[in-house]
Amino acid sequence: MAGVAVRKLFAMSIAAVSILGLSSCAQTNDTDNIRFALDWTPNTNHTGLYVALQEGYFADAGLDVEVLPYNNTSPDTLVDSGNAEFGISTQSSTTFAKSAGAQIISVLAPLQHWATAIGVRADRDDIPSPKALDGKVYAGFGDTGEQAGLRQIIQNDGGTGEYETVVLGTSAYEAVYSGTADFTVSYLAWEGLEAEHSGTPMKYFESTDYGFPDAYAITISGNENWLADNPEEGRKFVQALQRGYQFAADEPERAAQDIIDANPGTFTDESLVFESQHMLAEKYMKDAAGTVGGQDLAKWTEYSKFLYENGVLVDEGGNALDTEPDWSTYFTDEYLSGQ
Repeated sequence: MAGVAVRKLFAMSIAAVSILGLSSCAQTNDTDNIRFALDWTPNTNHTGLYVALQEGYFADAGLDVEVLPYNNTSPDTLVDSGNAEFGISTQSSTTFAKSAGAQIISVLAPLQHWATAIGVRADRDDIPSPKALDGKVYAGFGDTGEQAGLRQIIQNDGGTGEYETVVLGTSAYEAVYSGTADFTVSYLAWEGLEAEHSGTPMKYFESTDYGFPDAYAITISGNENWLADNPEEGRKFVQALQRGYQFAADEPERAAQDIIDANPGTFTDESLVFESQHMLAEKYMKDAAGTVGGQDLAKWTEYSKFLYENGVLVDEGGNALDTEPDWSTYFTDEYLSGQ
């Protein structure tokens, strides 16, 4: 399921309990050999990475980039520990991890907006808007903080925000399709398209339509200590990766083919890859100026402040933060092109 990582973002959760657990395993690494950690099996959230590999952008920068396959350790944990220099993340994950003491920073935002929404079956006429979710069954993912976000959206629509939760993980979609659960959170550029392909149409309630703050659905985390020691290599990598994501936004057809070619046999429905990349390029990747990658303090603050004010961010000891962080230290644009 390509949308798992972004759904976790929407649910506001990647727990940070193991963020520091690999710190003793940090490895030295040739500065021209950069390790990049995936958050899931290859999917269209990663298209810019594979474009940069396939089109030779990393090679042009003199970099040898190793893609670390997905495992049960979050990319932010691998980056914090020094077992990867960079990795796929989300604003949510980075906020949780850095608040808990991780030595990471967001260096690029491939998606400028939420790419998820609350999903219900299209034939559920009894659920015309989020307030009708009161008392219904949510098929969830067991993530820290997911209750706060969904409750706020329902309340913003005039409901109480009280509903039942069953933790089903990637089985959540089948539960909603079959009617054993009422709603879930879907990644529009993957599960949303899959639902159409499989003849199980859904309708969606997008969070920002109900007064919920927007956020960066996909970000790239870098190891702060490595970046401090290797600023030029960091800049070369980030700019080559930015170039890959910009290409993916400007040329989605060719970019989709790049990720397919780089991962033969991975995608059973290649048409879904093309549709997904087109959707991301048209709706989520570019800022108002048509560029990809930048982040701003106002957007970062609004969503992360919501997490802080709801008491779901914890420090290294697992205690709720009692002082609001300086959100400007959670991201940087200094490594992007033109900076």
